[in-house]
Amino acid sequence: MKNIVILISGRGSNMEAIVNACSAEQWPARVAAVISNKPEAGGLAFAAAHGIATAVVDHKAFDSREAFDAELARVIEGFAPDVVVLAGFMRILTPDFVRRFEGRMLNVHPSLLPSFPGLHTHARAIEAGCKLAGATVHFVTAELDHGPIVAQAAVPVRPDDTPDTLAARVLVQEHQMYPQAVRWMVEGALKVADGRVTHTEGEAQVRFGK
Repeated sequence: MKNIVILISGRGSNMEAIVNACSAEQWPARVAAVISNKPEAGGLAFAAAHGIATAVVDHKAFDSREAFDAELARVIEGFAPDVVVLAGFMRILTPDFVRRFEGRMLNVHPSLLPSFPGLHTHARAIEAGCKLAGATVHFVTAELDHGPIVAQAAVPVRPDDTPDTLAARVLVQEHQMYPQAVRWMVEGALKVADGRVTHTEGEAQVRFGK
């Protein structure tokens, strides 16, 4: 049984999707803890209601990113994680932190990487005249919103889209794609070589987006 630790900063809708899929699909894993950098994060209540351990490491209590990351890593390690999942965790992690969990830490970013790393992805996609937008699950590396790509989901950009309407449709796809990617991780089904991710049983026959 593998341990999953999920990091959130807000309501944690992707965390909820992962918790629900783990239970419903009976993964060989459990969500061991949900940790937030914000005491008021709504997702903490959901986790506690489902019997999942919760913890808060408030970034405002630390003088530097390095000090915060060191304490966050200490708390995470207390749950013996096999997989660390960033689910709306709004902190830029230091290289030392990333190296500590490299190869077992995933993130979901709301764009089709490598396009539009960083913030305001949906507005930028609309402004650029993109016909497709979407989300990417990737392994976390020291470079922000980069790292080997595990899965992507695409949705069309409609002529009347706003950043909010586009974000809502992309989020629906994230809720399907991210749990699947985490399941592949806990099942040991992903292999990374030369910066590329492959499924150990061949290219996964899963398609996201509509």
